[in-house]
Amino acid sequence: MLTKSIEIKLPRGLEARPVAELVQLASKYESTVHIEAQSKKVNAKSIMGMMTLNIASGELVTVIADGTDEENAVADMEKFLQGSHK
Repeated sequence: MLTKSIEIKLPRGLEARPVAELVQLASKYESTVHIEAQSKKVNAKSIMGMMTLNIASGELVTVIADGTDEENAVADMEKFLQGSHK
């Protein structure tokens, strides 16, 4: 299991479009991927779960991945959440 705290640097935080993109990104990995914020832990592959977080730019989240490709999953989640994923 790999855990990393990440500051959200997306200009508008995690609103609908970035959430949909994040869910697509997380779904590419075999590992389980969770995002923990505001005392909630949700499956990053669940659009409904992710929408409940309502995370603003500047907030800290914890990305938790567990599985064979956890390192790549966390690295890509970090790039995305910091606005540098292409």
